[in-house]
Amino acid sequence: MMSVAQPLPSIGLGGAGLGNLYQAISDEQAIATVHAALENGFALIDTAPYYGHGRSEQRIGLALRSWSGPRPLVSTKVGRVLDPVASVAEAGDFGFAHPLLYRPRFDYSRDGVRRSLAESSARLGVAKFDAVLIHDIGRVTHGEDHPRIFRQVLDETLPALEELRAEGVVDRIGIGVNEWEVCVELLEHAALDIVLLAGRYTLLEQPALQSGMLDLCAARGVRVLAGGVFNSGLLATPPGDASTYNYEPARAPVIARARHLWDICAEFGVAPQAAALQFPAAHPAVATVLVGTRSPAEVAEIAAWSQTALPPALWARLRETGFIAPDAPVPA
Repeated sequence: MMSVAQPLPSIGLGGAGLGNLYQAISDEQAIATVHAALENGFALIDTAPYYGHGRSEQRIGLALRSWSGPRPLVSTKVGRVLDPVASVAEAGDFGFAHPLLYRPRFDYSRDGVRRSLAESSARLGVAKFDAVLIHDIGRVTHGEDHPRIFRQVLDETLPALEELRAEGVVDRIGIGVNEWEVCVELLEHAALDIVLLAGRYTLLEQPALQSGMLDLCAARGVRVLAGGVFNSGLLATPPGDASTYNYEPARAPVIARARHLWDICAEFGVAPQAAALQFPAAHPAVATVLVGTRSPAEVAEIAAWSQTALPPALWARLRETGFIAPDAPVPA
Protein backbone atom coordinates (compact mmCIF):
# COMPACT_ATOMS: atom_id res chain seq x y z
CA MET A 1 0.00 0.00 0.00
CA MET A 2 1.23 3.50 -0.83
CA SER A 3 2.60 5.21 2.26
CA VAL A 4 1.92 8.82 3.18
CA ALA A 5 5.02 10.56 1.94
CA GLN A 6 6.31 13.57 0.06
CA PRO A 7 4.59 13.64 -3.37
CA LEU A 8 6.57 12.42 -6.34
CA PRO A 9 7.70 15.23 -8.66
CA SER A 10 6.87 15.38 -12.35
CA ILE A 11 10.52 15.15 -13.39
CA GLY A 12 13.51 13.40 -11.86
CA LEU A 13 17.20 12.79 -12.51
CA GLY A 14 18.35 9.31 -13.53
CA GLY A 15 21.81 8.47 -12.26
CA ALA A 16 23.25 6.01 -14.81
CA GLY A 17 25.09 8.72 -16.76
CA LEU A 18 26.58 10.02 -13.52
CA GLY A 19 28.13 6.57 -13.19
CA ASN A 20 29.89 6.93 -16.56
CA LEU A 21 27.43 4.92 -18.65
CA TYR A 22 29.11 4.60 -22.09
CA GLN A 23 31.48 7.54 -21.44
CA ALA A 24 33.39 9.05 -18.55
CA ILE A 25 32.75 12.43 -16.97
CA SER A 26 34.61 14.06 -14.12
CA ASP A 27 33.44 14.20 -10.52
CA GLU A 28 33.19 17.97 -10.85
CA GLN A 29 30.91 17.73 -13.90
CA ALA A 30 28.73 15.13 -12.21
CA ILE A 31 28.29 17.27 -9.09
CA ALA A 32 27.54 20.36 -11.21
CA THR A 33 24.95 18.32 -13.14
CA VAL A 34 23.17 17.25 -9.95
CA HIS A 35 23.11 20.82 -8.66
CA ALA A 36 21.79 22.12 -12.00
CA ALA A 37 19.07 19.48 -11.97
CA LEU A 38 17.99 20.42 -8.45
CA GLU A 39 17.96 24.11 -9.39
CA ASN A 40 15.67 23.27 -12.32
CA GLY A 41 13.12 21.37 -10.26
CA PHE A 42 14.33 17.78 -10.72
CA ALA A 43 13.17 16.94 -7.21
CA LEU A 44 13.92 13.20 -7.33
CA ILE A 45 17.26 11.48 -7.93
CA ASP A 46 17.28 7.80 -8.84
CA THR A 47 20.46 5.76 -8.81
CA ALA A 48 21.75 2.23 -8.15
CA PRO A 49 24.92 0.51 -6.90
CA TYR A 50 25.26 -0.96 -10.41
CA TYR A 51 25.80 2.45 -12.02
CA GLY A 52 29.56 2.79 -12.27
CA HIS A 53 29.89 0.10 -9.58
CA GLY A 54 29.11 2.65 -6.88
CA ARG A 55 30.45 5.72 -8.66
CA SER A 56 27.01 7.22 -9.37
CA GLU A 57 25.95 6.93 -5.73
CA GLN A 58 29.30 8.29 -4.57
CA ARG A 59 29.01 11.35 -6.80
CA ILE A 60 25.40 12.01 -5.88
CA GLY A 61 26.41 11.81 -2.23
CA LEU A 62 29.11 14.42 -2.78
CA ALA A 63 26.61 16.65 -4.59
CA LEU A 64 24.01 16.33 -1.82
CA ARG A 65 26.56 17.16 0.87
CA SER A 66 27.38 20.45 -0.88
CA TRP A 67 23.75 21.31 -1.73
CA SER A 68 22.08 23.91 0.48
CA GLY A 69 18.62 23.90 -1.09
CA PRO A 70 15.59 21.69 -0.38
CA ARG A 71 16.41 18.01 -0.08
CA PRO A 72 15.33 15.96 -3.11
CA LEU A 73 13.74 12.55 -2.92
CA VAL A 74 16.43 9.87 -3.18
CA SER A 75 15.83 6.45 -4.70
CA THR A 76 18.28 3.59 -5.07
CA LYS A 77 18.08 -0.10 -5.86
CA VAL A 78 18.85 -3.53 -4.44
CA GLY A 79 19.48 -6.86 -6.13
CA ARG A 80 23.20 -6.56 -6.70
CA VAL A 81 26.08 -6.39 -4.26
CA LEU A 82 29.50 -4.97 -5.08
CA ASP A 83 32.51 -7.18 -4.40
CA PRO A 84 35.91 -5.43 -4.21
CA VAL A 85 38.46 -6.26 -6.91
CA ALA A 86 42.07 -5.29 -7.57
CA SER A 87 41.75 -3.95 -11.14
CA VAL A 88 39.35 -2.51 -13.69
CA ALA A 89 39.77 -5.70 -15.71
CA GLU A 90 38.44 -7.72 -12.78
CA ALA A 91 35.55 -5.26 -12.36
CA GLY A 92 34.24 -6.39 -15.74
CA ASP A 93 32.78 -4.52 -18.69
CA PHE A 94 29.15 -3.74 -17.89
CA GLY A 95 28.99 -0.60 -20.04
CA PHE A 96 30.44 1.85 -17.51
CA ALA A 97 33.70 3.67 -18.26
CA HIS A 98 36.25 3.71 -15.44
CA PRO A 99 34.05 2.10 -12.78
CA LEU A 100 35.06 1.93 -9.15
CA LEU A 101 37.03 -1.19 -8.26
CA TYR A 102 34.09 -3.47 -7.53
CA ARG A 103 32.40 -6.21 -9.49
CA PRO A 104 28.59 -6.28 -9.36
CA ARG A 105 26.97 -9.60 -8.49
CA PHE A 106 23.26 -10.44 -8.39
CA ASP A 107 22.06 -11.05 -4.84
CA TYR A 108 18.37 -10.84 -3.96
CA SER A 109 18.76 -12.49 -0.55
CA ARG A 110 17.74 -10.83 2.72
CA ASP A 111 21.39 -10.40 3.72
CA GLY A 112 22.22 -9.09 0.25
CA VAL A 113 19.46 -6.48 0.46
CA ARG A 114 20.66 -5.27 3.85
CA ARG A 115 24.29 -5.20 2.82
CA SER A 116 23.52 -3.39 -0.43
CA LEU A 117 21.41 -0.74 1.25
CA ALA A 118 23.93 -0.16 4.05
CA GLU A 119 26.68 0.41 1.49
CA SER A 120 24.42 2.69 -0.58
CA SER A 121 23.65 4.68 2.56
CA ALA A 122 27.36 5.23 3.17
CA ARG A 123 28.06 6.33 -0.41
CA LEU A 124 25.03 8.61 -0.64
CA GLY A 125 25.27 9.97 2.88
CA VAL A 126 21.58 9.40 3.60
CA ALA A 127 20.09 7.47 6.49
CA LYS A 128 16.62 7.09 4.96
CA PHE A 129 15.58 6.32 1.39
CA ASP A 130 12.44 7.77 -0.13
CA ALA A 131 12.26 4.73 -2.43
CA VAL A 132 14.12 1.46 -2.80
CA LEU A 133 13.57 -0.54 -5.96
CA ILE A 134 14.34 -4.18 -6.73
CA HIS A 135 16.64 -3.96 -9.71
CA ASP A 136 16.61 -5.89 -12.98
CA ILE A 137 14.33 -8.85 -12.44
CA GLY A 138 12.57 -10.53 -15.35
CA ARG A 139 12.76 -13.38 -17.81
CA VAL A 140 14.78 -11.50 -20.44
CA THR A 141 17.39 -10.53 -17.84
CA HIS A 142 17.69 -13.87 -16.04
CA GLY A 143 16.55 -16.42 -18.61
CA GLU A 144 15.96 -19.89 -17.19
CA ASP A 145 16.87 -18.63 -13.71
CA HIS A 146 13.90 -16.25 -13.65
CA PRO A 147 11.48 -18.56 -11.74
CA ARG A 148 14.01 -19.11 -8.95
CA ILE A 149 14.85 -15.42 -8.64
CA PHE A 150 11.18 -14.43 -8.79
CA ARG A 151 10.45 -16.82 -5.92
CA GLN A 152 13.38 -15.38 -3.96
CA VAL A 153 12.07 -11.85 -4.52
CA LEU A 154 8.74 -12.90 -2.99
CA ASP A 155 10.28 -14.90 -0.13
CA GLU A 156 13.31 -12.77 0.79
CA THR A 157 13.72 -9.46 -1.06
CA LEU A 158 10.29 -7.96 -0.46
CA PRO A 159 10.08 -9.11 3.19
CA ALA A 160 13.54 -7.62 3.80
CA LEU A 161 12.40 -4.29 2.38
CA GLU A 162 9.26 -4.40 4.50
CA GLU A 163 11.46 -4.96 7.56
CA LEU A 164 13.56 -1.95 6.60
CA ARG A 165 10.43 0.12 6.11
CA ALA A 166 9.26 -0.85 9.62
CA GLU A 167 12.67 0.26 10.90
CA GLY A 168 12.26 3.67 9.24
CA VAL A 169 15.02 3.15 6.66
CA VAL A 170 12.77 2.89 3.59
CA ASP A 171 9.64 4.77 2.60
CA ARG A 172 8.36 3.50 -0.76
CA ILE A 173 9.08 0.02 -2.16
CA GLY A 174 9.03 -1.03 -5.80
CA ILE A 175 10.93 -2.41 -8.76
CA GLY A 176 13.19 -0.88 -11.40
CA VAL A 177 13.18 -2.88 -14.64
CA ASN A 178 13.19 -2.80 -18.44
CA GLU A 179 10.58 -5.56 -18.79
CA TRP A 180 6.86 -4.74 -18.50
CA GLU A 181 5.98 -8.44 -18.21
CA VAL A 182 7.61 -8.86 -14.83
CA CYS A 183 5.76 -5.78 -13.56
CA VAL A 184 2.43 -7.48 -14.25
CA GLU A 185 3.70 -10.78 -12.85
CA LEU A 186 4.85 -9.23 -9.58
CA LEU A 187 1.73 -7.10 -9.14
CA GLU A 188 -0.27 -10.33 -9.13
CA HIS A 189 1.59 -11.42 -5.98
CA ALA A 190 2.70 -8.26 -4.15
CA ALA A 191 1.66 -4.75 -3.21
CA LEU A 192 4.12 -2.19 -4.58
CA ASP A 193 4.31 1.57 -4.23
CA ILE A 194 6.37 2.28 -7.34
CA VAL A 195 7.24 0.72 -10.68
CA LEU A 196 10.19 2.22 -12.55
CA LEU A 197 9.89 1.00 -16.12
CA ALA A 198 12.59 2.03 -18.58
CA GLY A 199 12.10 2.24 -22.34
CA ARG A 200 8.73 0.52 -22.62
CA TYR A 201 6.49 3.59 -22.74
CA THR A 202 7.95 5.98 -25.27
CA LEU A 203 7.13 7.52 -28.62
CA LEU A 204 8.76 4.51 -30.28
CA GLU A 205 7.07 1.74 -28.32
CA GLN A 206 4.19 1.44 -25.87
CA PRO A 207 3.85 -2.20 -24.71
CA ALA A 208 3.30 -0.95 -21.17
CA LEU A 209 0.04 0.58 -22.41
CA GLN A 210 -1.01 -2.08 -24.89
CA SER A 211 -0.50 -4.87 -22.35
CA GLY A 212 -2.69 -3.15 -19.78
CA MET A 213 0.23 -2.74 -17.35
CA LEU A 214 -0.25 1.01 -16.92
CA ASP A 215 -3.96 0.61 -16.34
CA LEU A 216 -3.23 -2.08 -13.75
CA CYS A 217 -0.87 0.29 -11.95
CA ALA A 218 -3.47 3.06 -12.03
CA ALA A 219 -6.11 0.72 -10.62
CA ARG A 220 -3.79 -0.45 -7.83
CA GLY A 221 -2.54 3.04 -6.91
CA VAL A 222 0.98 2.13 -8.00
CA ARG A 223 2.89 5.16 -9.22
CA VAL A 224 4.99 4.72 -12.36
CA LEU A 225 8.36 6.30 -12.99
CA ALA A 226 8.86 6.44 -16.76
CA GLY A 227 12.54 5.99 -17.53
CA GLY A 228 14.42 5.64 -20.80
CA VAL A 229 12.05 8.00 -22.59
CA PHE A 230 14.75 8.70 -25.19
CA ASN A 231 15.20 4.94 -25.81
CA SER A 232 18.93 4.86 -24.96
CA GLY A 233 19.57 8.05 -26.92
CA LEU A 234 17.74 7.28 -30.16
CA LEU A 235 15.27 10.10 -29.45
CA ALA A 236 17.84 12.41 -27.84
CA THR A 237 20.08 13.04 -30.85
CA PRO A 238 19.49 12.72 -34.61
CA PRO A 239 19.37 9.01 -35.51
CA GLY A 240 22.39 7.63 -37.31
CA ASP A 241 24.64 4.62 -37.66
CA ALA A 242 26.12 5.24 -34.20
CA SER A 243 22.72 5.38 -32.45
CA THR A 244 21.89 3.01 -29.63
CA TYR A 245 18.52 1.48 -28.78
CA ASN A 246 17.74 -0.55 -25.69
CA TYR A 247 21.40 -0.20 -24.63
CA GLU A 248 22.67 -1.79 -27.85
CA PRO A 249 23.63 -0.55 -31.34
CA ALA A 250 20.39 0.31 -33.12
CA ARG A 251 19.41 -1.80 -36.13
CA ALA A 252 18.59 -0.27 -39.50
CA PRO A 253 14.75 -0.63 -39.28
CA VAL A 254 14.72 1.04 -35.87
CA ILE A 255 16.92 3.89 -37.12
CA ALA A 256 14.64 4.36 -40.13
CA ARG A 257 11.56 4.53 -37.90
CA ALA A 258 13.23 7.04 -35.61
CA ARG A 259 14.18 9.20 -38.61
CA HIS A 260 10.53 9.17 -39.71
CA LEU A 261 9.56 10.41 -36.25
CA TRP A 262 12.15 13.17 -36.40
CA ASP A 263 10.85 14.20 -39.83
CA ILE A 264 7.28 14.47 -38.55
CA CYS A 265 8.38 16.62 -35.64
CA ALA A 266 10.36 18.83 -38.05
CA GLU A 267 7.19 19.43 -40.08
CA PHE A 268 5.64 21.01 -37.00
CA GLY A 269 8.80 22.86 -35.97
CA VAL A 270 8.99 20.79 -32.80
CA ALA A 271 12.02 19.29 -31.10
CA PRO A 272 11.50 15.51 -30.97
CA GLN A 273 13.06 15.53 -27.53
CA ALA A 274 10.22 17.75 -26.25
CA ALA A 275 7.61 15.33 -27.58
CA ALA A 276 9.52 12.35 -26.16
CA LEU A 277 9.63 13.95 -22.71
CA GLN A 278 6.03 15.10 -22.57
CA PHE A 279 4.26 12.08 -24.06
CA PRO A 280 4.75 9.58 -21.19
CA ALA A 281 3.75 12.14 -18.57
CA ALA A 282 0.24 12.35 -20.03
CA HIS A 283 -0.74 8.91 -18.75
CA PRO A 284 -2.47 9.16 -15.35
CA ALA A 285 -0.42 6.27 -13.93
CA VAL A 286 2.88 8.07 -14.64
CA ALA A 287 3.98 10.22 -11.72
CA THR A 288 7.52 11.06 -12.78
CA VAL A 289 9.55 11.13 -15.97
CA LEU A 290 13.17 10.21 -15.20
CA VAL A 291 15.84 11.66 -17.46
CA GLY A 292 19.55 10.87 -17.38
CA THR A 293 21.90 13.79 -17.97
CA ARG A 294 25.64 14.28 -17.92
CA SER A 295 26.05 18.07 -17.83
CA PRO A 296 24.37 21.31 -16.70
CA ALA A 297 23.85 22.17 -20.38
CA GLU A 298 21.85 18.98 -20.90
CA VAL A 299 19.80 19.78 -17.80
CA ALA A 300 18.95 23.20 -19.25
CA GLU A 301 17.89 21.61 -22.54
CA ILE A 302 15.66 19.08 -20.80
CA ALA A 303 14.07 21.77 -18.63
CA ALA A 304 13.27 23.78 -21.75
CA TRP A 305 11.91 20.77 -23.67
CA SER A 306 9.66 19.84 -20.75
CA GLN A 307 8.05 23.29 -20.91
CA THR A 308 7.78 23.59 -24.71
CA ALA A 309 4.22 24.10 -25.96
CA LEU A 310 3.39 21.38 -28.50
CA PRO A 311 0.55 21.66 -31.05
CA PRO A 312 -2.36 19.20 -30.77
CA ALA A 313 -1.95 18.49 -34.49
CA LEU A 314 1.42 16.88 -33.76
CA TRP A 315 -0.16 14.25 -31.54
CA ALA A 316 -2.88 13.63 -34.12
CA ARG A 317 -0.25 13.10 -36.80
CA LEU A 318 1.79 10.76 -34.61
CA ARG A 319 -1.36 8.76 -33.93
CA GLU A 320 -2.25 8.59 -37.65
CA THR A 321 1.23 7.36 -38.53
CA GLY A 322 1.19 4.64 -35.87
CA PHE A 323 3.74 6.08 -33.49
CA ILE A 324 1.16 6.57 -30.76
CA ALA A 325 -1.34 3.85 -29.88
CA PRO A 326 -5.00 4.77 -30.53
CA ASP A 327 -5.85 4.84 -26.82
CA ALA A 328 -2.66 6.54 -25.60
CA PRO A 329 -3.31 9.72 -23.59
CA VAL A 330 -1.54 12.77 -24.98
CA PRO A 331 -0.67 16.11 -23.38
CA ALA A 332 -3.51 18.64 -23.36
